[in-house]
Amino acid sequence: MSGGFDSWIDIGALEDIPSAGARVVKTAQGCVAVFRTANDQVFALDDRCPHKGGPLSEGIVHGTAVTCPLHAWVFSLETGQAQGADAGTVATYPVRVADGRILLDGRRLARRVAA
Repeated sequence: MSGGFDSWIDIGALEDIPSAGARVVKTAQGCVAVFRTANDQVFALDDRCPHKGGPLSEGIVHGTAVTCPLHAWVFSLETGQAQGADAGTVATYPVRVADGRILLDGRRLARRVAA
């Protein structure tokens, strides 16, 4: 695979995030919420709801979705798309777990500046 792990940023251990919880990674371009589902899947999204700017990292994780703590918009952790009648999308970021460590794609974070 081209690039290998050189562009991946180690942001901590999987066990640092509670099951069905989240942590925030602060970057120069803004905050990214990293979520761990009850079955240890990991996802990364912008930590800002497009509706009223609510911190998604403080929302409730259920299945592969998160509910914004401000106005209960529900977002897919897989696609960043709001579910139901709500319209909106949150940017997603490639993330993987290797040897119990969570790795975030640094190339994708760098592209946030240009967007």
